[in-house]
Amino acid sequence: MAALPVPLLALVLLLLAGYGGPGAAGQRRKEMVLSEKVNQLMEWASKRSVIRMNGDKFRRLVKAPPRNYSVIVMFTALQPHRQCVVCKQADEEYQILANSWRYSSAFTNKIFFAMVDFDEGSDVFQMLNMNSAPTFINFPAKGKPKRGDTYELQVRGFAAEQLARWVADRTDVHIRVIRPPNYAGPLMLGLLLAVIGGLVYLRGSNLDFLYNKTGWAFAALCFVLAMTSGQMWNHIRGPPYAHKNPHTGQVNYIHGSSQAQFVAETHIVLLFNGGVTLGMVLLHEAATSDMDVGKRKIMCIAGIGLVVLFFSWLLSVFRSKYHGYPY
Repeated sequence: MAALPVPLLALVLLLLAGYGGPGAAGQRRKEMVLSEKVNQLMEWASKRSVIRMNGDKFRRLVKAPPRNYSVIVMFTALQPHRQCVVCKQADEEYQILANSWRYSSAFTNKIFFAMVDFDEGSDVFQMLNMNSAPTFINFPAKGKPKRGDTYELQVRGFAAEQLARWVADRTDVHIRVIRPPNYAGPLMLGLLLAVIGGLVYLRGSNLDFLYNKTGWAFAALCFVLAMTSGQMWNHIRGPPYAHKNPHTGQVNYIHGSSQAQFVAETHIVLLFNGGVTLGMVLLHEAATSDMDVGKRKIMCIAGIGLVVLFFSWLLSVFRSKYHGYPY
């Protein structure tokens, strides 16, 4: 075998020393692919906080290695013919979360927010054996998603603040949610003050209505009914209005767990509590009013009927949520 000339041999040794052989070449290829993927995602994220993906993009940028970044993916069905009201509500909160990440100091190439719509990536739904939407899954930088990487939508709700806590728990990226200004509250407060001011101006010589016990009692009762039915929980957690089974089309208005509720469930409980309260008021009036006996009997029967009917419905809701009842 002929010996290599000294200059050529030196060149070969220099190349081997500089590139480290086949193993190093493979590592360099992985780094180049990873760099291209990160640059592509950063370019898209700079234009739109939530990256829309189809099957090809999902397999190349989320499923296929190498990857040193996490991807939060919302699987949804936003097309009008899907009639997924919850998907639209969850999408609004998801956009708020992604925009808060994009326009804050938390912006980093270690995490990205993406979306797969069923009509654009039905093959992804089939690949992951998914049959419901919306669903949030964190695809970590290393390994496959674990149980905690699937967001518990029915328990936590889809408020941006709740999603941010979950993202921080799974990725250590803390996002401070910044909501766009909402002028509905100040406008309603201004309207209320204007109405009160108008009443005081028109009836300045007669302010007896401010001392009307019935009016104040009715206002207090409305406030109590709203709070006891769970309106504050809805405001904090942002749960969906109801849940529609994608297979049967059946709509559930009562959540099956005692740890969560739907907005529709709050309205139902408020109505039932109001019915029981009205029945008790009628019973009180029947016992204390000066009306004739016949009318008082009718009020008494109506009051008993309302209490029994609405309280039994409340008990059935309680039984459906606490499956061990009556313990």
